[in-house]
Amino acid sequence: MKAIALCNQPGIDNLTVVDRPMPQPRRQEVVIRVSATSLNYRDVEIVRGTYHTTFPLPLIPLSDGVGEVVAIGDGVTRVKVGDRVCSTFWQRWIGGSFDMAEPSYQLGGPVDGLLAEYALLDEQATVPAPAHLSDVEAATLPCAAVTAWHALVTEGALKPGETVLVLGTGGVSVFALQFARCAGARVLVTSSSDEKIQRAKALGAHAGVNYRDHPDWAAEILKLTDGRGVDHVLEVGGPESFAQSLRAVRRGGQINVIGYLGGTEGVINPLDIFRRQVRVRGIPVGSRASFEAMNRAIAVNQLRPVIHRTYEWTDVGHALRDLESGAHFGKLVLRH
Repeated sequence: MKAIALCNQPGIDNLTVVDRPMPQPRRQEVVIRVSATSLNYRDVEIVRGTYHTTFPLPLIPLSDGVGEVVAIGDGVTRVKVGDRVCSTFWQRWIGGSFDMAEPSYQLGGPVDGLLAEYALLDEQATVPAPAHLSDVEAATLPCAAVTAWHALVTEGALKPGETVLVLGTGGVSVFALQFARCAGARVLVTSSSDEKIQRAKALGAHAGVNYRDHPDWAAEILKLTDGRGVDHVLEVGGPESFAQSLRAVRRGGQINVIGYLGGTEGVINPLDIFRRQVRVRGIPVGSRASFEAMNRAIAVNQLRPVIHRTYEWTDVGHALRDLESGAHFGKLVLRH
């Protein structure tokens, strides 16, 4: 089979098409024919060699994908040949708290990912794809969607009438907007683009703040909430934006730390967390149980992921550079 791998050293230009043996499922393993994959910022960092953890090479990247089961090993009971399934990011985090996750079983690093014609998965790391979604749409779910759901619903216990602040309009933020609206919450969004804010409003956002026009965007969020602050923040910017998120959240509110697009350097005063009694948690994607609960909600609401652009899977370098640019609204997807 064909796969695309980092073989000797990191770098987008070092991604190489390679021939690999067709995977053979062992006990409780399945092989899928990959039909679509999607990109996350983690993939960019792993490929360019800037991720906080270094993985041995060669490595087939990408964590998100969907495909058809074409072979099963002994003892497989969760799926059958012909089923359409999504992968899970954590191959062995079925449910429960994060201490149930095993770091050595993260798909796309250190475990080979889905940038290939076929992929080998643990049967426990498969989830049926929502029937109403296309392959391109279903491929977006395993990381970005599960992260947003795990933050707001599994951990955050989001309630109707609460206010959610999403930073930016990337994959996690747009899914958070959609899930929050389905739950009856009010959504505020920040962006550097008025056009993106208008697109977010079309999806149901109540209002938005352009942080280029309003560098002190926390003050604008407080105005929009009559000084109270928001109940939940999806924090993707890093230490610099975190300080403003602390000002924008209500006393006793929640900040879900998703990423660090704005960098990893900065100063955070822990007394600000103490004074406001804010709950701060890191969100490491989520468990299979979160994924399955999310898919039920997606099916009931007939929700569709927002796709910014699709590419042929062999054009992954182009797609990664587009993701790096930050110009997207929603997800970037590769067709296999």
